[in-house]
Formats: sequence, C-alpha cells, structure tokens
Amino acid sequence: MKNKPLSENLIYQRKLKGYTQELLSEKTTVGVRTIQRIEKEEVEPHLQTVKLLAIGLNIEVKDLIPLENPNEENIKRGWMLLFHSIPFLGFIIPFSNIFMPFIFWSIKSKDNKVYDMHGRAVINFQCTITLLFIISLLLFFPFPGFNYFGTAAIVFYGIVASIYNVFAALNNNTCNYPLSIPFLKK
Repeated sequence: MKNKPLSENLIYQRKLKGYTQELLSEKTTVGVRTIQRIEKEEVEPHLQTVKLLAIGLNIEVKDLIPLENPNEENIKRGWMLLFHSIPFLGFIIPFSNIFMPFIFWSIKSKDNKVYDMHGRAVINFQCTITLLFIISLLLFFPFPGFNYFGTAAIVFYGIVASIYNVFAALNNNTCNYPLSIPFLKK
C-alpha cells in the first residue's frame, strides 16, 4: 500500500482541525508561503519543518509523513556533507576533487534527485575550478606576476564557495556554485 504524500496529509490534517494556512502558520512559526508550497508539492521540507507542523496540528510526525527510516534525514545530511566536502581531498591527492565526487554521484544519483542535483553541481564546479587553475599555471611563463594573483584568487574562490555550499547543503538542502561550467547536464 502506497503512503499518501506529505502534501495530502497536511491538507487533510489542517482541514480536520479547521485551520487555515494562516492560522497554522501562526501556531507553528512556519511561513504561510512555505505551507502553501508544501501543500502544492513545490518543495520537500526539512524534517524540522514537518515536526513544527505536527506540533502546531497537535499530531505525531508519522501522521504527516510516515517514516520508514527515522534516521533518513541524518543519512541525507551525511551524504550532502560528503558530496560538498570530499573535494577538499584534492589538496592532498591531485584530481580527487573531481574523481571522488564523481564516484559518489554515480553511485547515489539514482537513489534521490537531490543527490543527483548536488553531485552534478559539485562536479561541474570542481571541473571549472581545476580548469581555471591549470590555465592560471600555464599563464605563469608569459605573465609571472599574474600567475601568483590569479592562482591564489582561484584557489581562494574555490575554498570559499565550497565551504559556503557545505553549510547551505546541510542547512537548506541547497547549493549554488556560481560561474560553474555545466560539464554534466541533466
């Protein structure tokens, strides 16, 4: 028997209690727009958001979303941490900043569309940074002064963007790697 999606359960439980989206928002501190997006299946909320909604509705989390594995959120966070932090291994082992995320992405991309999206973003970014790094090293001979600045800027940008995205992935399930060349397209 297939479980109803969270959106249907939320609408059912909210209407059963006689709550409007605005009233539920006041009781839970979850924004009205977020509730609307969950009910329209536009977003996949964090477990913490589902917990807040369950408390506001005075029901159990399992009444909104039956969890086959209660540790699923922790497992997902672990994979997000791995996807976004494994490229730092590239400082020790050359090109592992590309190959390690590629290996994990090829294994996990079929399991969840979030893993597919994050894996592609990390691989595209790491390929872009590596390409720019190699180009900056090749510019060393004709422009030695530029090489130091350019290489340092590329490395600094790669580190800052990677650290930012580790936290964004863990906190919001999002990632944003600007200036990435889309080597892997959907």
